[in-house]
Amino acid sequence: MSKQQRAEKEEEEIEKAFKQLLDDYLASPHGKKTEIIQRAYQFAKNAHKGIRRLSGEPYIVHPIAVAQIVCKDIGLGSTSICAALLHDVVEDTEYTIDDIRDMFGDKIASIVDGLTKISGGVFGAQASLQAENFKKLIITMSEDIRVVLIKIADRLHNMRTLDAQPTEKQYKIAGETEYIYAPLAHRLGLFEIKTELENLTFKYNSPQEYNFIQQRLEAEKAHNIQIYDNFALPIMNKLNAYGIQFVMKQRIKSAYSIWKKMHKKHIPFEEIFDIVGSRIVFTPNPGANEREETWKIYNIITQIYTPHPDRIRDWISTPKANGYEALHVTVMGPDGCWIEVQIRSKRMDDIAEKGVAAHWNYKEDYSASESRIEEWLNTINDLLKKPDSDAMEFLDTFKLALYDSELTIFNTKGEMKTMPKGSTVLDFAFETDDETGHHCMAAKVNGKLVPVSYELHSGDQVEVIVSKQKEPSPEYLSFVSSPNAKARITQILKENEEADIKKGRNLLTSAIDSHVQKTKIDLTEQNIKKLLAFYGYNNFDTMLLDIARNNIDISDVADAFKQKKNVFSLNFWTPKIFKSKKDAETKETVEISVDEQSDNSLLEDDSFLIADCCKPVPGDKIIGFKTDSGKVIIHRIDCAIATREKSKNGTNIVTIDWTNKSRKFFPVLLEIKGINRTRILLEITYVISEQLNLDINSITMNTTDGIFEINVSVMVHNTQMVERLCSEIQKIEGVDKISRVEDYSL
Repeated sequence: MSKQQRAEKEEEEIEKAFKQLLDDYLASPHGKKTEIIQRAYQFAKNAHKGIRRLSGEPYIVHPIAVAQIVCKDIGLGSTSICAALLHDVVEDTEYTIDDIRDMFGDKIASIVDGLTKISGGVFGAQASLQAENFKKLIITMSEDIRVVLIKIADRLHNMRTLDAQPTEKQYKIAGETEYIYAPLAHRLGLFEIKTELENLTFKYNSPQEYNFIQQRLEAEKAHNIQIYDNFALPIMNKLNAYGIQFVMKQRIKSAYSIWKKMHKKHIPFEEIFDIVGSRIVFTPNPGANEREETWKIYNIITQIYTPHPDRIRDWISTPKANGYEALHVTVMGPDGCWIEVQIRSKRMDDIAEKGVAAHWNYKEDYSASESRIEEWLNTINDLLKKPDSDAMEFLDTFKLALYDSELTIFNTKGEMKTMPKGSTVLDFAFETDDETGHHCMAAKVNGKLVPVSYELHSGDQVEVIVSKQKEPSPEYLSFVSSPNAKARITQILKENEEADIKKGRNLLTSAIDSHVQKTKIDLTEQNIKKLLAFYGYNNFDTMLLDIARNNIDISDVADAFKQKKNVFSLNFWTPKIFKSKKDAETKETVEISVDEQSDNSLLEDDSFLIADCCKPVPGDKIIGFKTDSGKVIIHRIDCAIATREKSKNGTNIVTIDWTNKSRKFFPVLLEIKGINRTRILLEITYVISEQLNLDINSITMNTTDGIFEINVSVMVHNTQMVERLCSEIQKIEGVDKISRVEDYSL
């Protein structure tokens, strides 16, 4: 194909994509303002002329795709479609916001300006800029929520085309998508987009697991269709007999949801029994009560199939915080499988699919859900008004505001407050007012005295007990789940931080003078580095704070100056750092070993440290993060802290893997469950110690009603040894399940 023919084909594809966008817009309930959309398209097309994406396609393909998502998947109108088409013009071309304003008016220009301020992803080129730019995104969301909706559409298309990016960029983009964008889409009611974003992040973070689950789903596709058909036909016949207008659809659990359940419950794919689901979307009869129609369908279904007593979810009486309304019931199908049925009206389905955009369409008749969205946005605005300007803290606090599961709590006057699931007495105290939270020392829950860390349950009645002498401590941050409480506690702690740092410095100086003999040692930059390495810190102020709070025993401070280095290095294995060559088109990589001479600062002093949170073992898929001190901290790729770091410190990611040199032992924790019998513990320890010649660090066993649970810490070389060990123990009579467990707490 000649160059001219390729250009003509590309032009044809571009025009076809834009025509599809216009067709979808004309089919929507919005006004038919096609003229301004066509002008925006021509303007963007000319502005991006000659520019190509990393994938090689003309750049204009991206704005059209984003506008398509904005129109069809989110349901926004011409203003948002134009802004989507123009969203990269100011960032990537010589045109200015004033040019956009002159041609398309203030509103479109304002949205494009908001998108331009947060260009390059939510996060910028440096870790500090990542959170700062994210804060800009939230500020613009509070001014016009369409900015963040278009940004989500932009991110979705970028995730769909992530293959063209280098590995480090894939990790960074997937990390921030998983940490913020997917939860944000869910919080705004964009469930289909949220699901796709989760699946795409799963695809790039854990490609082997993703491919395994996708292959299993494809292999069982015909079987799942048969299960659904057998289940759905009796329901459809019954609903038709009652004259109900409806559409019944099959739902298959997403690969990410399946993996998450496998990971959380430590079960194999074969033990996921709720892969097939169903959704019924009905159109209420004229003048009929929507809620009554929903419960009528529920009654019809439960006349055919037996419902699970603990799996009925009524989000009609009390919609979710993001406005979601539906009735969920799980019933036993004819093939012996539990199948969830979601029952929604057409209005509820529109809101579930298109989120806040659909709320606006129904605002006049249904204001309850809209008020919940506005209430949440008000919470975000309150966070933005806090005097604490630390953007990194704001990022963590905002993440808490993306909760979906809720509790209904009452005060002593019977007033109701809605709070995130997992909220404690301390959360409730700050929800009452800042002063009550500040001096909260305990509470009475349903008349019973409980500590501030007590986790609340729906329906609890709480009486907060305060004391003017009580002040928050750093551990309070681990007691709260609500964004307001976390932000306020952080602010209070920071007000006292400067004094604590000064106190810690004085204590450290005194300890050095007392314990270091003969030579006077000052806190020079070189000596501070020695102290940080000796006590395992990256930040000197953090270390001083822990000294002031008696979290460090500094009686051995003299030892810090006796050794050149006191850091646990990975001398027993050789990490491989993968760096892209300058010629990006080749997409080749080079391997650099710590044994080689290199000007790469990451390789100096063999400074690779294993993260304590997930304790990776050779064979685990790993990722590295360069710290301010130049060391690289190694995490498992699926570690929760690694996910958080990918979203915050994307530019510090180091692509890293194990080489095959290690004969060092690593600790792993195994959980074994099964039916108890005489000598089973002896047989398990025999396999570990005698048959495989492995050391046991610790072992605990609990039995209840003939069922045992054993937790054993074993020293192994690599994941292959873990797999062999699990395989051998699984052969023991009575053992039902064995799995490796880790602590991923943040």
